[in-house]
Amino acid sequence: MNDVKLVAAFAENKPGQVARFTKILADANINIRWLAVASTGPYGVMKFLVSDPEKACQAFHREDLIAKLVDALAIEVPDKPGGLHAVADCLASHNINLDNASGFIANNRAFMVIEVSDHAPAREILQQHGFRVMAQEELPLS
Repeated sequence: MNDVKLVAAFAENKPGQVARFTKILADANINIRWLAVASTGPYGVMKFLVSDPEKACQAFHREDLIAKLVDALAIEVPDKPGGLHAVADCLASHNINLDNASGFIANNRAFMVIEVSDHAPAREILQQHGFRVMAQEELPLS
């Protein structure tokens, strides 16, 4: 299976929260490769793509923070105009909704991290259309 694990951490929407969570990861010697922060009102969620998701979750739990692992797909995307559109259009043409999506660049390569309701058909469709769906261990996370 080519799913990746994100760490979703829940926090109050107030100054210093990102610093608090990133310090916990730094102290645990966990490398962060991608971060998304979303908030509505007094609370929010931070999602991290890290070098060791299980260890990150444990580190948050030791600090009495709410965190869980979330399955996602990581796709290597052509780093050129239209690269992201090609992935989005492929999924849309097969009636697959992107629940959450973001991206990052590492080692001169572009990656898109997506959350969809059903990974198996999304993965299969993307691979059939020539996209490389990455396993956690293939990502440049160290």
